[in-house]
Formats: sequence, C-alpha cells, structure tokens
Amino acid sequence: MPFRTIVGHRRLLALLSRAAARDTLPPALLLEGPAGVGKRRVAMAIAEAMNCLKPLQGENAAPDLVRDACGECPACRRIQRGMHPDVIVIEPGDMGSIKIEQVRDVIDRAEYRPFEGRRRVVVIDEADALMPAAQNALLKTLEEPPSASIFVLVSSIPDALLPTVRSRCSRLRFAALSAAEVAAVLCRDHGYTEQDARAVAVDAEGSIGRALQAESADLVEARDGARRLLDYTARAGDPSRRLDAARDVTAKKSSPVGERDQLAACLRALGSLLRDVSILSSGGDRRLIGNSDLEPELSALARSFDSRRSASAYAAVDAALAALERNASPKIVADWLVLQL
Repeated sequence: MPFRTIVGHRRLLALLSRAAARDTLPPALLLEGPAGVGKRRVAMAIAEAMNCLKPLQGENAAPDLVRDACGECPACRRIQRGMHPDVIVIEPGDMGSIKIEQVRDVIDRAEYRPFEGRRRVVVIDEADALMPAAQNALLKTLEEPPSASIFVLVSSIPDALLPTVRSRCSRLRFAALSAAEVAAVLCRDHGYTEQDARAVAVDAEGSIGRALQAESADLVEARDGARRLLDYTARAGDPSRRLDAARDVTAKKSSPVGERDQLAACLRALGSLLRDVSILSSGGDRRLIGNSDLEPELSALARSFDSRRSASAYAAVDAALAALERNASPKIVADWLVLQL
C-alpha cells in the first residue's frame, strides 16, 4: 500500500514522502484523526517507503510525492503480508487492550539494528488501547528512540494517551474523507457499484470503516427517498400534498432498520443532496459535488432551489435531525420538515 494508492490526505502524504526521501522522519509519530479514514494504511505506507528495495522518485511516484515505495519488490510484498522482520505491528488483543508485555517485547527488539531493512518501523494501532503501565514503559524509548527505529502510533482517541506520550510524538492530524473519496475507495477496493458507493458514502461521515459497516441497500433506499422528496416539494405547493410525501419516508419497510433510523438516514441523505444543489445553483465548483452520479437530477432541482431556499432547507434538515435525537416522533418530524422545504 504505497502512498500513491491512499485516497485523500494529500498534504500529509506529500509531507511524509518528502521526509522519507530525506531520511528526516521523526523517530516517534502520532497519526490521529477520525476512525476509518486510512491512518493505519498510512502507517504501513511509511514502513514500505522506508524499506522498499526499488523506491520510486519524483514523477515516477506521483505528481505530489518525492519518494514512494514500488509496492512490488520482495520487501514491499512481505510488509503487505505482515511477514517483514523489521516491521512490527502491535494491536489490541482479545480483551481490547495493549498490555505491558507486548510493549516490552517490542522495545527489546527495537534496540537491535534491522535484520534486512533500512529502518525498523513499529506501528502501534489503536494506541489509545495501551494500558497506563504499557504507556509508561514506552516513555523512555520515545524519549531516547533507537537510531534505526521509528515508532508510529495510530489513534482515533489521542486524548486517551498520557500527555507525556503525546508530547514525545510529532502529531499529524487526519481529517475525515469527502463523500467522493469514500465512494472511490468502496468502488476500487470493495466491489461496490457507483450507486451503492455514493449512497453509503453520504452516510459515512468521512469514514471508510463506517461505510463498510453500513447496510448499502438501506442507504440506497434512503437516498432515493430523499431525492424523491426534494423533487416532489420542488413541484408541490399544496401543504396537504406535501404531507402525503412525508408518509413515503416514514412508512415502515421490511428492512431491519426502525422507523427512526430510516428517517435519520433519509435526512442525512437529504442534507447531502441539498448541499450539492446549493453548489449547482450558486455556480460553485462541480468537483465538490458528493452525489455526482445524480448531477442531471440535481441540476434540474437547482432551478427550484436557489441558494437562499437551499440554505433554508438545509437548516430545516439539521433541525429535524436534532429533534429526532431528542426523541421526537418521526412522523411529526417528517410532517414538519416537508412544510419547511
């Protein structure tokens, strides 16, 4: 998994690539950010970049990268299979924690020079699962790291780490991915159709991990319902007819999600569609559209939803979601919403 195969985070990847080329990577890194955005993949890409036997340079890697792993040499392939002797991955055990014995073993191994690679890379995934004793055992190594070793801590809850651990690491903050980036990964790596990927990505809040846990059929249905609702409210001014449309998004389906979850998914999809409509109606950058597969339908809606109406509708959707979280009746929320759109 070289840097160039990772979706998103281009600024951070360029920074890491440049440091790898100059051999100036900090001895202790903390990759922090939302769960499921690719932090562990980046950690493994660092290991490959530091130990690749045939690294790619400059334009041969990617336009924004200085150095990258080839991804094909024996060293890269062993890292990808978890078989490289100089790349060590620690992760929580069956009890969901990382114990002091695991850390002590890694510290002992890190004192020796690499067996065959340029640098030994120790990846601690879900580092927030480190027990306090394990974190304290790691402190001295982070203060005085072995010259040939790099420690990469990965965490979505960095505040769970001791302040002394955080202060000894160079911290890189990862943002959530865009819906388009999540959809691209789902299509490329997980065999999703574009329609399913786009629908799931809208509800994933920038996390590939969350997207993979979702029921794509339910979310495709939610996005279709949101699109129909927008189309109907764009044409129907009669309140009674709008209330008829509300029943479409609150009707019980045979899916395992309940009425409340069904409406919440529809509202999140509705917010994403309204954001795209606002971009189109204001002449914004079309590359920012999250539901690009629906662009013709959204362009038609943009004629009815100008920037002001889109903003007002988006605010109503946000208020409806907040009401659902406060346990308001899904039917009342849906009825109220269709009168605001």
